[in-house]
Amino acid sequence: MLEILHEIKGTLSRNMMRTIATGFAVVSGLFLLIVLQGAGNGVIHSFQYNMGSFAFDAVRVFGGRTTKPWDGIKEGRLIRLDDRDLEMSRRHFPNQITNAVPTIERGGVVASYGAHYINDASMKGVYPEYALMQAVKITEGRFVNSMDMLEKRKVCVLGNNSCKDLFKESGSAIGRQIKLGGILYTVVGIYKTDEMFNSSNFYVPYTTLCTIYNKGRFIDELTMNIQNTPTDSAMDQFEKEYTRATSHIHTFDPEDSRALWIWNQAEESMQMQKAMNILNKAFWILGLLTLLSGVVSVSNIMLISVKERTREFGIRRAIGARPWNIISMVVLESVVITAIFGYIGMLLGIFFCEWMDATVGNQVMDLGVFQTKYFVDPTVDLHVCFQATIVIVIAGALAGFFPARKAVKVKTIDALRA
Repeated sequence: MLEILHEIKGTLSRNMMRTIATGFAVVSGLFLLIVLQGAGNGVIHSFQYNMGSFAFDAVRVFGGRTTKPWDGIKEGRLIRLDDRDLEMSRRHFPNQITNAVPTIERGGVVASYGAHYINDASMKGVYPEYALMQAVKITEGRFVNSMDMLEKRKVCVLGNNSCKDLFKESGSAIGRQIKLGGILYTVVGIYKTDEMFNSSNFYVPYTTLCTIYNKGRFIDELTMNIQNTPTDSAMDQFEKEYTRATSHIHTFDPEDSRALWIWNQAEESMQMQKAMNILNKAFWILGLLTLLSGVVSVSNIMLISVKERTREFGIRRAIGARPWNIISMVVLESVVITAIFGYIGMLLGIFFCEWMDATVGNQVMDLGVFQTKYFVDPTVDLHVCFQATIVIVIAGALAGFFPARKAVKVKTIDALRA
Protein backbone atom coordinates (compact mmCIF):
# COMPACT_ATOMS: atom_id res chain seq x y z
CA MET A 1 0.00 0.00 0.00
CA LEU A 2 2.82 2.39 0.84
CA GLU A 3 4.43 1.68 -2.51
CA ILE A 4 1.20 2.53 -4.31
CA LEU A 5 0.83 5.79 -2.37
CA HIS A 6 4.46 6.66 -3.09
CA GLU A 7 3.88 6.00 -6.77
CA ILE A 8 0.73 8.13 -6.75
CA LYS A 9 2.67 10.95 -5.12
CA GLY A 10 5.30 10.76 -7.84
CA THR A 11 2.68 10.74 -10.58
CA LEU A 12 0.88 13.74 -9.14
CA SER A 13 4.11 15.70 -8.65
CA ARG A 14 5.17 15.05 -12.24
CA ASN A 15 1.85 16.41 -13.48
CA MET A 16 1.54 19.34 -11.12
CA MET A 17 -0.54 21.59 -13.38
CA ARG A 18 -3.05 18.84 -14.05
CA THR A 19 -3.27 18.09 -10.33
CA ILE A 20 -3.82 21.77 -9.53
CA ALA A 21 -6.51 22.06 -12.21
CA THR A 22 -8.33 19.02 -10.83
CA GLY A 23 -8.03 20.35 -7.29
CA PHE A 24 -9.32 23.78 -8.28
CA ALA A 25 -12.42 22.22 -9.85
CA VAL A 26 -13.09 20.24 -6.67
CA VAL A 27 -12.42 23.18 -4.32
CA SER A 28 -14.55 25.63 -6.29
CA GLY A 29 -17.46 23.18 -6.61
CA LEU A 30 -17.65 22.43 -2.89
CA PHE A 31 -16.88 25.99 -1.84
CA LEU A 32 -19.68 27.47 -3.94
CA LEU A 33 -22.15 24.78 -2.87
CA ILE A 34 -21.55 25.47 0.83
CA VAL A 35 -21.54 29.26 0.38
CA LEU A 36 -24.79 29.21 -1.60
CA GLN A 37 -26.40 26.98 1.02
CA GLY A 38 -25.16 29.26 3.78
CA ALA A 39 -26.50 32.36 2.00
CA GLY A 40 -29.85 30.67 1.47
CA ASN A 41 -30.04 29.66 5.13
CA GLY A 42 -29.13 33.21 6.14
CA VAL A 43 -32.08 34.64 4.19
CA ILE A 44 -34.49 31.94 5.46
CA HIS A 45 -33.32 32.38 9.06
CA SER A 46 -33.86 36.14 8.74
CA PHE A 47 -37.52 35.47 7.87
CA GLN A 48 -37.84 33.22 10.89
CA TYR A 49 -36.05 35.70 13.18
CA ASN A 50 -38.07 38.71 12.10
CA MET A 51 -41.34 36.81 12.40
CA GLY A 52 -40.37 35.14 15.67
CA SER A 53 -43.29 36.70 17.55
CA PHE A 54 -45.72 36.30 14.68
CA ALA A 55 -48.76 34.19 15.59
CA PHE A 56 -49.21 31.81 12.69
CA ASP A 57 -52.73 30.62 13.53
CA ALA A 58 -54.29 33.96 14.42
CA VAL A 59 -56.86 36.15 12.70
CA ARG A 60 -57.32 39.78 13.72
CA VAL A 61 -60.51 41.62 12.81
CA PHE A 62 -60.96 45.42 12.75
CA GLY A 63 -63.93 47.59 11.91
CA GLY A 64 -63.66 49.61 8.70
CA ARG A 65 -65.74 52.13 6.78
CA THR A 66 -68.40 51.23 4.24
CA THR A 67 -67.89 52.15 0.58
CA LYS A 68 -71.28 50.94 -0.71
CA PRO A 69 -74.82 51.94 0.23
CA TRP A 70 -76.87 49.13 1.76
CA ASP A 71 -80.45 48.73 2.93
CA GLY A 72 -81.15 52.46 2.64
CA ILE A 73 -77.97 53.48 4.48
CA LYS A 74 -75.40 55.65 2.69
CA GLU A 75 -71.77 54.71 2.26
CA GLY A 76 -69.03 56.14 4.47
CA ARG A 77 -70.44 54.75 7.71
CA LEU A 78 -67.92 53.68 10.36
CA ILE A 79 -68.25 50.06 11.48
CA ARG A 80 -67.42 49.62 15.17
CA LEU A 81 -67.08 46.11 16.53
CA ASP A 82 -68.81 45.28 19.81
CA ASP A 83 -69.60 42.39 22.12
CA ARG A 84 -72.12 40.99 19.61
CA ASP A 85 -69.26 40.20 17.24
CA LEU A 86 -67.43 38.38 20.00
CA GLU A 87 -70.49 36.28 20.81
CA MET A 88 -71.12 35.56 17.11
CA SER A 89 -67.51 34.44 16.60
CA ARG A 90 -67.70 31.99 19.48
CA ARG A 91 -71.16 30.67 18.60
CA HIS A 92 -71.29 30.46 14.79
CA PHE A 93 -67.81 29.14 14.01
CA PRO A 94 -67.10 26.39 16.57
CA ASN A 95 -65.19 24.24 14.05
CA GLN A 96 -62.89 27.03 12.85
CA ILE A 97 -62.47 29.42 15.80
CA THR A 98 -60.90 27.82 18.87
CA ASN A 99 -60.59 31.02 20.90
CA ALA A 100 -61.65 34.64 20.53
CA VAL A 101 -60.83 37.61 22.76
CA PRO A 102 -61.53 41.35 22.40
CA THR A 103 -58.93 44.12 22.54
CA ILE A 104 -59.41 47.82 23.12
CA GLU A 105 -56.80 50.47 22.47
CA ARG A 106 -55.96 53.97 23.62
CA GLY A 107 -53.41 55.60 21.35
CA GLY A 108 -51.47 58.82 21.55
CA VAL A 109 -50.79 58.64 25.29
CA VAL A 110 -47.60 59.81 27.00
CA ALA A 111 -45.67 57.22 29.03
CA SER A 112 -43.38 58.70 31.65
CA TYR A 113 -41.12 57.74 34.54
CA GLY A 114 -39.44 60.63 36.30
CA ALA A 115 -37.80 62.84 33.69
CA HIS A 116 -37.98 60.21 30.96
CA TYR A 117 -41.01 59.85 28.70
CA ILE A 118 -42.27 58.30 25.45
CA ASN A 119 -44.60 60.27 23.21
CA ASP A 120 -47.39 58.65 21.21
CA ALA A 121 -47.41 55.39 23.13
CA SER A 122 -50.28 52.95 22.73
CA MET A 123 -52.19 51.28 25.56
CA LYS A 124 -53.87 47.97 24.78
CA GLY A 125 -56.51 46.47 27.01
CA VAL A 126 -56.13 42.72 26.64
CA TYR A 127 -57.20 39.39 28.08
CA PRO A 128 -54.63 36.98 29.59
CA GLU A 129 -55.03 34.68 26.56
CA TYR A 130 -53.70 37.43 24.28
CA ALA A 131 -50.09 36.58 25.14
CA LEU A 132 -50.44 33.05 23.75
CA MET A 133 -52.59 34.04 20.81
CA GLN A 134 -50.16 36.72 19.63
CA ALA A 135 -46.94 35.00 20.76
CA VAL A 136 -45.95 37.73 23.23
CA LYS A 137 -42.65 36.57 24.77
CA ILE A 138 -42.29 37.61 28.40
CA THR A 139 -38.62 38.09 29.34
CA GLU A 140 -39.16 39.28 32.91
CA GLY A 141 -42.10 39.21 35.28
CA ARG A 142 -45.49 38.10 33.98
CA PHE A 143 -48.34 38.99 31.67
CA VAL A 144 -51.81 40.22 32.60
CA ASN A 145 -53.67 37.53 34.59
CA SER A 146 -57.25 36.74 35.65
CA MET A 147 -56.93 38.50 39.02
CA ASP A 148 -55.83 41.69 37.27
CA MET A 149 -58.97 41.43 35.15
CA LEU A 150 -61.27 40.66 38.07
CA GLU A 151 -59.99 43.44 40.33
CA LYS A 152 -59.38 45.91 37.48
CA ARG A 153 -55.83 46.47 38.64
CA LYS A 154 -53.72 49.29 37.25
CA VAL A 155 -50.85 47.12 36.08
CA CYS A 156 -49.01 47.08 32.75
CA VAL A 157 -46.59 45.05 30.65
CA LEU A 158 -44.15 46.97 28.46
CA GLY A 159 -41.60 46.13 25.77
CA ASN A 160 -37.87 45.90 26.47
CA ASN A 161 -37.17 48.90 24.20
CA SER A 162 -39.71 51.02 26.06
CA CYS A 163 -38.18 49.80 29.31
CA LYS A 164 -34.75 51.06 28.24
CA ASP A 165 -36.18 54.42 27.17
CA LEU A 166 -38.00 54.97 30.47
CA PHE A 167 -35.60 53.47 33.01
CA LYS A 168 -32.28 53.88 31.16
CA GLU A 169 -31.17 50.42 32.35
CA SER A 170 -31.20 51.48 36.00
CA GLY A 171 -32.07 48.12 37.54
CA SER A 172 -35.20 46.02 37.15
CA ALA A 173 -38.41 47.77 36.14
CA ILE A 174 -40.67 45.20 37.81
CA GLY A 175 -42.66 46.74 40.65
CA ARG A 176 -42.02 50.34 39.63
CA GLN A 177 -44.80 52.75 38.80
CA ILE A 178 -45.04 54.64 35.52
CA LYS A 179 -47.58 57.11 34.23
CA LEU A 180 -49.69 56.25 31.21
CA GLY A 181 -51.95 59.07 30.14
CA GLY A 182 -51.47 60.71 33.54
CA ILE A 183 -52.50 57.61 35.53
CA LEU A 184 -50.11 55.51 37.59
CA TYR A 185 -49.63 51.86 36.59
CA THR A 186 -47.40 49.26 38.23
CA VAL A 187 -45.03 47.39 35.90
CA VAL A 188 -45.55 43.62 36.29
CA GLY A 189 -43.84 42.32 33.16
CA ILE A 190 -41.51 43.02 30.26
CA TYR A 191 -41.87 41.42 26.84
CA LYS A 192 -39.43 41.02 23.99
CA THR A 193 -39.95 43.80 21.51
CA ASP A 194 -40.99 42.74 18.05
CA GLU A 195 -38.81 44.74 15.66
CA MET A 196 -41.25 44.17 12.80
CA PHE A 197 -44.13 45.97 14.53
CA ASN A 198 -44.87 48.69 17.05
CA SER A 199 -42.54 48.56 20.05
CA SER A 200 -44.49 51.13 22.15
CA ASN A 201 -47.43 48.91 23.12
CA PHE A 202 -48.27 48.90 26.82
CA TYR A 203 -50.53 45.98 27.73
CA VAL A 204 -53.01 46.54 30.57
CA PRO A 205 -56.04 44.50 31.76
CA TYR A 206 -59.01 44.79 29.43
CA THR A 207 -61.41 45.58 32.24
CA THR A 208 -59.15 48.34 33.60
CA LEU A 209 -58.84 50.21 30.31
CA CYS A 210 -62.53 49.67 29.54
CA THR A 211 -63.54 51.24 32.86
CA ILE A 212 -61.11 54.18 32.84
CA TYR A 213 -61.94 55.31 29.30
CA ASN A 214 -65.59 54.23 29.37
CA LYS A 215 -65.34 52.03 26.29
CA GLY A 216 -68.66 50.36 27.01
CA ARG A 217 -69.63 47.50 24.69
CA PHE A 218 -67.36 48.60 21.82
CA ILE A 219 -64.08 46.83 20.99
CA ASP A 220 -61.29 47.94 18.68
CA GLU A 221 -59.95 44.56 17.65
CA LEU A 222 -61.04 40.95 17.77
CA THR A 223 -58.27 38.35 17.97
CA MET A 224 -59.04 34.73 17.14
CA ASN A 225 -57.22 31.42 16.80
CA ILE A 226 -58.42 29.36 13.84
CA GLN A 227 -58.10 25.74 12.72
CA ASN A 228 -59.31 23.43 9.93
CA THR A 229 -58.33 25.90 7.19
CA PRO A 230 -55.35 24.14 5.60
CA THR A 231 -55.62 25.64 2.10
CA ASP A 232 -55.95 29.08 0.55
CA SER A 233 -59.45 28.28 -0.68
CA ALA A 234 -60.51 27.24 2.84
CA MET A 235 -59.08 30.50 4.19
CA ASP A 236 -60.98 32.55 1.60
CA GLN A 237 -64.19 30.68 2.32
CA PHE A 238 -63.84 31.32 6.06
CA GLU A 239 -63.27 35.05 5.51
CA LYS A 240 -66.32 35.33 3.24
CA GLU A 241 -68.54 33.51 5.72
CA TYR A 242 -67.26 35.59 8.62
CA THR A 243 -67.79 38.86 6.72
CA ARG A 244 -71.32 37.76 5.82
CA ALA A 245 -72.11 36.95 9.46
CA THR A 246 -70.72 40.31 10.60
CA SER A 247 -72.69 42.17 7.92
CA HIS A 248 -75.95 40.89 9.43
CA ILE A 249 -74.99 42.44 12.78
CA HIS A 250 -73.86 45.84 11.47
CA THR A 251 -76.02 46.04 8.31
CA PHE A 252 -73.55 46.48 5.47
CA ASP A 253 -73.00 44.87 2.07
CA PRO A 254 -71.25 41.47 2.51
CA GLU A 255 -69.28 42.23 -0.68
CA ASP A 256 -67.96 45.53 0.70
CA SER A 257 -64.28 44.73 1.27
CA ARG A 258 -63.64 48.00 3.14
CA ALA A 259 -66.34 47.60 5.76
CA LEU A 260 -64.41 44.97 7.69
CA TRP A 261 -60.66 44.47 7.85
CA ILE A 262 -59.52 40.88 8.37
CA TRP A 263 -55.82 40.33 8.92
CA ASN A 264 -55.38 36.61 8.41
CA GLN A 265 -51.96 35.87 9.86
CA ALA A 266 -52.49 32.16 9.25
CA GLU A 267 -52.83 32.78 5.52
CA GLU A 268 -49.76 35.00 5.52
CA SER A 269 -47.78 32.28 7.30
CA MET A 270 -48.75 29.77 4.60
CA GLN A 271 -47.59 32.15 1.87
CA MET A 272 -44.38 32.88 3.74
CA GLN A 273 -43.69 29.15 4.20
CA LYS A 274 -44.21 28.58 0.48
CA ALA A 275 -41.80 31.41 -0.34
CA MET A 276 -39.16 29.99 2.01
CA ASN A 277 -39.55 26.51 0.48
CA ILE A 278 -39.14 27.91 -3.03
CA LEU A 279 -36.09 29.90 -1.93
CA ASN A 280 -34.56 26.86 -0.26
CA LYS A 281 -35.10 24.71 -3.37
CA ALA A 282 -33.64 27.42 -5.60
CA PHE A 283 -30.43 27.59 -3.55
CA TRP A 284 -30.20 23.79 -3.50
CA ILE A 285 -30.57 23.62 -7.29
CA LEU A 286 -27.90 26.30 -7.78
CA GLY A 287 -25.60 24.51 -5.36
CA LEU A 288 -26.08 21.12 -7.00
CA LEU A 289 -25.49 22.61 -10.45
CA THR A 290 -22.28 24.16 -9.14
CA LEU A 291 -21.23 20.82 -7.66
CA LEU A 292 -22.11 19.11 -10.93
CA SER A 293 -19.89 21.54 -12.83
CA GLY A 294 -17.05 20.58 -10.50
CA VAL A 295 -17.71 16.88 -11.12
CA VAL A 296 -17.72 17.46 -14.90
CA SER A 297 -14.42 19.34 -14.67
CA VAL A 298 -12.86 16.50 -12.68
CA SER A 299 -14.18 13.96 -15.20
CA ASN A 300 -12.73 15.87 -18.16
CA ILE A 301 -9.36 16.27 -16.50
CA MET A 302 -9.22 12.57 -15.54
CA LEU A 303 -10.20 11.61 -19.09
CA ILE A 304 -7.32 13.65 -20.47
CA SER A 305 -5.00 12.24 -17.83
CA VAL A 306 -5.83 8.63 -18.69
CA LYS A 307 -5.53 9.29 -22.41
CA GLU A 308 -2.06 10.81 -21.94
CA ARG A 309 -0.96 7.76 -19.96
CA THR A 310 -2.17 5.13 -22.44
CA ARG A 311 1.47 4.30 -23.43
CA GLU A 312 2.42 4.03 -19.76
CA PHE A 313 -0.41 1.56 -19.23
CA GLY A 314 0.80 -0.46 -22.21
CA ILE A 315 4.30 -0.70 -20.72
CA ARG A 316 2.89 -1.74 -17.35
CA ARG A 317 0.86 -4.48 -18.96
CA ALA A 318 3.87 -5.61 -21.03
CA ILE A 319 5.88 -6.18 -17.85
CA GLY A 320 3.10 -8.14 -16.18
CA ALA A 321 0.72 -5.66 -14.55
CA ARG A 322 -2.85 -6.82 -14.39
CA PRO A 323 -5.68 -4.58 -15.69
CA TRP A 324 -7.19 -4.26 -12.21
CA ASN A 325 -3.87 -3.02 -10.80
CA ILE A 326 -3.87 -0.19 -13.32
CA ILE A 327 -7.54 0.65 -12.77
CA SER A 328 -7.20 0.64 -8.98
CA MET A 329 -4.16 2.91 -9.19
CA VAL A 330 -6.03 5.48 -11.32
CA VAL A 331 -9.10 5.30 -9.08
CA LEU A 332 -6.96 5.75 -5.98
CA GLU A 333 -5.28 8.77 -7.58
CA SER A 334 -8.73 10.30 -8.21
CA VAL A 335 -9.85 9.57 -4.66
CA VAL A 336 -6.70 11.09 -3.17
CA ILE A 337 -7.02 14.27 -5.24
CA THR A 338 -10.75 14.76 -4.66
CA ALA A 339 -10.53 13.88 -0.94
CA ILE A 340 -7.67 16.29 -0.20
CA PHE A 341 -9.00 19.19 -2.26
CA GLY A 342 -12.60 18.41 -1.28
CA TYR A 343 -11.65 18.77 2.37
CA ILE A 344 -9.94 22.08 1.57
CA GLY A 345 -13.04 23.31 -0.30
CA MET A 346 -15.27 22.28 2.58
CA LEU A 347 -13.13 24.14 5.13
CA LEU A 348 -12.99 27.27 2.96
CA GLY A 349 -16.77 27.20 2.52
CA ILE A 350 -17.37 26.80 6.28
CA PHE A 351 -14.90 29.58 7.13
CA PHE A 352 -16.52 31.90 4.58
CA CYS A 353 -19.99 31.21 6.03
CA GLU A 354 -18.67 31.96 9.52
CA TRP A 355 -17.14 35.17 8.20
CA MET A 356 -20.51 36.18 6.69
CA ASP A 357 -22.18 35.44 10.00
CA ALA A 358 -19.65 37.57 11.91
CA THR A 359 -19.97 40.56 9.55
CA VAL A 360 -23.16 40.76 7.50
CA GLY A 361 -25.10 38.55 9.92
CA ASN A 362 -24.96 41.18 12.69
CA GLN A 363 -26.14 44.11 10.62
CA VAL A 364 -29.58 45.63 11.19
CA MET A 365 -31.53 47.43 8.48
CA ASP A 366 -33.40 50.48 9.74
CA LEU A 367 -36.54 51.01 7.66
CA GLY A 368 -37.80 53.92 9.73
CA VAL A 369 -41.00 52.29 10.99
CA PHE A 370 -39.13 49.22 12.20
CA GLN A 371 -35.73 47.59 12.18
CA THR A 372 -34.96 44.18 10.73
CA LYS A 373 -32.09 41.78 10.28
CA TYR A 374 -31.78 40.68 6.66
CA PHE A 375 -29.13 37.99 7.13
CA VAL A 376 -29.20 35.68 10.18
CA ASP A 377 -26.95 32.67 10.87
CA PRO A 378 -25.73 31.98 7.29
CA THR A 379 -24.26 28.60 8.18
CA VAL A 380 -24.58 25.05 6.86
CA ASP A 381 -25.07 21.82 8.76
CA LEU A 382 -21.84 19.82 8.96
CA HIS A 383 -23.71 16.74 7.73
CA VAL A 384 -24.45 18.56 4.48
CA CYS A 385 -20.78 19.55 4.11
CA PHE A 386 -19.53 16.00 4.67
CA GLN A 387 -22.17 14.51 2.38
CA ALA A 388 -21.23 16.93 -0.42
CA THR A 389 -17.55 16.05 0.06
CA ILE A 390 -18.32 12.32 -0.07
CA VAL A 391 -20.37 12.82 -3.24
CA ILE A 392 -17.55 14.58 -5.04
CA VAL A 393 -15.02 11.95 -3.88
CA ILE A 394 -17.24 9.18 -5.26
CA ALA A 395 -17.70 11.18 -8.46
CA GLY A 396 -13.92 11.55 -8.72
CA ALA A 397 -13.47 7.81 -8.26
CA LEU A 398 -15.96 7.07 -11.03
CA ALA A 399 -14.33 9.73 -13.22
CA GLY A 400 -11.08 7.79 -12.97
CA PHE A 401 -12.60 4.31 -13.15
CA PHE A 402 -14.43 4.43 -16.48
CA PRO A 403 -11.62 6.00 -18.61
CA ALA A 404 -9.07 3.64 -16.99
CA ARG A 405 -11.22 0.60 -17.68
CA LYS A 406 -11.53 1.67 -21.30
CA ALA A 407 -7.76 2.26 -21.56
CA VAL A 408 -6.76 -1.19 -20.25
CA LYS A 409 -8.98 -2.84 -22.85
CA VAL A 410 -6.69 -1.48 -25.56
CA LYS A 411 -4.28 -4.13 -26.84
CA THR A 412 -0.80 -3.87 -25.41
CA ILE A 413 0.86 -3.37 -28.82
CA ASP A 414 -1.62 -0.60 -29.69
CA ALA A 415 -1.04 1.02 -26.32
CA LEU A 416 2.72 1.02 -26.86
CA ARG A 417 2.23 2.77 -30.19
CA ALA A 418 0.11 5.51 -28.57
